[in-house]
Amino acid sequence: MTGVAIPLQTVLLLVASNVFMTIAWYGHLKGLADKPWYIAALISWGIALFEYLLQVPANRIGYGGGFTLAQLKITQEVITLAVFVPFAMVYMNEPFKLDYVWAGLCLVAAVYFIFRS
Repeated sequence: MTGVAIPLQTVLLLVASNVFMTIAWYGHLKGLADKPWYIAALISWGIALFEYLLQVPANRIGYGGGFTLAQLKITQEVITLAVFVPFAMVYMNEPFKLDYVWAGLCLVAAVYFIFRS
């Protein structure tokens, strides 16, 4: 991703990694519900490999490029919620809950406190 600003590289890699991780953690609940748990675990581990291939460089780029450790973690949590809510609603057919909004607002506060200094 040469030429792309470090914060953008970090966020894009973290978003992509989180998509893989969300699928690995929760996709089997719908797609492999009729399979034994160990089959789901093996498939999930295979999917999670791609998550790590994106997440590790994202954190290295971000940490070396000016993010603090705490900023990387809070950024990841915001991305986790931003990826999870559409996944839950679209793929898992879960209804929208106002609690997603409240959780998001809590994360906005976390972002404020971690990035303010």
